[in-house]
Amino acid sequence: MERMTAPPGGPHPLARGGAADTDEQGRRAQRLQILATEHWGLLATRSLSWNESFSRAGMFLTVLSGAVVALALIAQATAFGQGFVLFAMLVLPVVLFVGVATFVRLVEVNNEDVHWVYGMNLLRHAYLDMEPDLKPYFVTGFEDDAGAIVRTYGSHGTGSALMHGLVTTPATIAFVNAVVAAVLVAIALMQWQMSMGPSVGIGAVLFLAAIAMQMAFNAYSGRVYQREHARRDPAGDRPPTAGAPRPDG
Repeated sequence: MERMTAPPGGPHPLARGGAADTDEQGRRAQRLQILATEHWGLLATRSLSWNESFSRAGMFLTVLSGAVVALALIAQATAFGQGFVLFAMLVLPVVLFVGVATFVRLVEVNNEDVHWVYGMNLLRHAYLDMEPDLKPYFVTGFEDDAGAIVRTYGSHGTGSALMHGLVTTPATIAFVNAVVAAVLVAIALMQWQMSMGPSVGIGAVLFLAAIAMQMAFNAYSGRVYQREHARRDPAGDRPPTAGAPRPDG
């Protein structure tokens, strides 16, 4: 068999670029693999977080449904007597605790999710640094600003932010928590010989106060998380925009 030999002074016929090109291609492939691994890790973390949110919300609604059915049976058996009041005072605080814990965890998951989206935006920015021609094919954000994060979530800025906030899962749980708290207080006040009208009025005021407190906690938690995020990821670590000089150059 005749062997292929390199012509005098020329490269081998099977050569495809020099050693420098080979090293650069290897480093590029390694960087892409690292970025892809991190991307899949963030996707898996987001999936686990959302599964936990749905599981926690479902668990709370299951506990609430069971408590309502049990209260209905006790009311029928005791004709809304002392047994019903005692059972309600024992069961409803447990339901309220589960509901508040669920609300707090849902708020935490939402804040954590923003961080994971921020990380994926940075990874897309790295992809575009290596392949700028792919930019027209990205429908999600690839910067670290608020607009890019909103773009990744698929929001186009239409509609009312207040209305959107009222239909989210944490807001729904907060509404149910406020109802449970109001009913619990109204039953306790009537047990203390207060008439129906004032008890219902105080319960309604507590309902509104509970809604306001939970929404205030949601806003406060978001601000605290944003400050912590800014502390851990200062402006100097942000990916430079197109045409802007890098921090090290």
